[in-house]
Amino acid sequence: MQITFYGHASLGIKIADTHILVDPFISGNPLASHIDIETLKADYILVTHAHQDHILDVEAIAKRTGAIVVSNYEIAIHFGSLGIKTHPMNHGGAWEFDFGKVKYVTAVHTSSFPDGSYGGQPGGFVIQADKTIYIAGDTALTYDMRLIGRRFDLDLAVLPIGDNFTMGVEDAIQACRFLDCDKALGYHYDTFDYIKIDKTQAKARFDSKLRTLKLLEIGASMNV
Repeated sequence: MQITFYGHASLGIKIADTHILVDPFISGNPLASHIDIETLKADYILVTHAHQDHILDVEAIAKRTGAIVVSNYEIAIHFGSLGIKTHPMNHGGAWEFDFGKVKYVTAVHTSSFPDGSYGGQPGGFVIQADKTIYIAGDTALTYDMRLIGRRFDLDLAVLPIGDNFTMGVEDAIQACRFLDCDKALGYHYDTFDYIKIDKTQAKARFDSKLRTLKLLEIGASMNV
């Protein structure tokens, strides 16, 4: 499994020959101006919630690639009405896709479309394929993460660390304890003034608690 960071909370995941995008907000992110969404491959697009900084490029990419949008019921209905293929899910549910199994899990946040309409309840994803990863989405620290750690043997936790709108570094460290996962990929930081962080200090805090925080440059990839 290979993960590419496209800035903010946008990820590319390659599992064998399958390409998955998560929360593509790229064309509106000045920090990701060197990423051309017209070149991105997508068989599936996973969407954690309906805020603009997570769905901005979903429609354009899905219509170009024919990707299936996987999200909560309300978001799936929204994109389905635009002629896009979708797979609706809801909290606690799982589905076996051709690349592996996906479970839609709880996140504590809000969810509305840019026009203010209801975007369903926010969530995260656990993906089980050749590796098992947890993508938290935008969320506070929750005790539910302990249940995820007991249920799954995680190889990586993808966690928001920008604070203000989501949990910050200290809560992300506690999330790793709950998840029983020593390796985290940080995201949802630096895009806006509200969520700028000291990256060196963040890594040092994880190190001091015997955890590893990986921070990728935009466009860079890592193998899990």
